[in-house]
This record gives sequence, C-alpha cells and structure tokens, in this order.
Amino acid sequence: MAKILYVEDNPQNMRLVRKILNAAGYDVLEAPNGISGITMATNELPDLILMDVNLPDINGLEAASRLKASSVSWIPIIALTANAMHGDRENCLAAGCDGYLAKPVMKNELLNTVALFLKQSAAAHQHQ
Repeated sequence: MAKILYVEDNPQNMRLVRKILNAAGYDVLEAPNGISGITMATNELPDLILMDVNLPDINGLEAASRLKASSVSWIPIIALTANAMHGDRENCLAAGCDGYLAKPVMKNELLNTVALFLKQSAAAHQHQ
C-alpha cells in the first residue's frame, strides 16, 4: 500500500483528503506545517507528498525546495493549493513540485493525479 504524506494546516482539508485517499486504499501521514512535513518525509519516506502552499511556518514552496535539495529528493511532490492564479502553477513547479492541483480539489482529479505520480515514481525506481 502506498504511503502518502499530506502537509496541510487546515483540519477540514486534511479530513477530506484523508477520507478520499483512505477509501482508495492509501496510507495517509499528516503534517500540520512545513517543518514537520520535512521531518516526517525524511523519517517516514512516503511514496508521495501532497503539499499545501500556504502554511503557518515556512510556505509549501520553501518546504518543497528544501526536500528536493535533500536525501529524499526522489519523492514526488504535488502542490495542493487555493492559489490558482496565473503563474501559480509555474511557481510551484519552479520550487521543485512535480505536480499541481488547485483547491477545492475534485475526488477523481486527486485520485488520478496521485495514481499517475505513484506509477511514474515506481517506474523511475526500477530503472535506478
């Protein structure tokens, strides 16, 4: 079963995404801010990280860029954000995120994106 880390400070968003992912058979780890997200990613080695951009300590883009510069740089990161303005997607990708989903996220869009990145990640590991 794939392990997904969700870095999110909003309890309602956390509950909704956890419910969708658990129902699809994923194991969900939760971090309420960027610093704990970085620590948890390093300790737990999830298969995928969902990263909120607006976090209370360091923002999700800073957390993503630190993760991509660390020993866990291979873990795909999908930005999950209410920032859906022109240029936000580019900013997320430039910071090191591998994908981008705008909130409110639709269930099928979330599950399809997660499945796609997990498949790509697994394929990349086989070729190493």
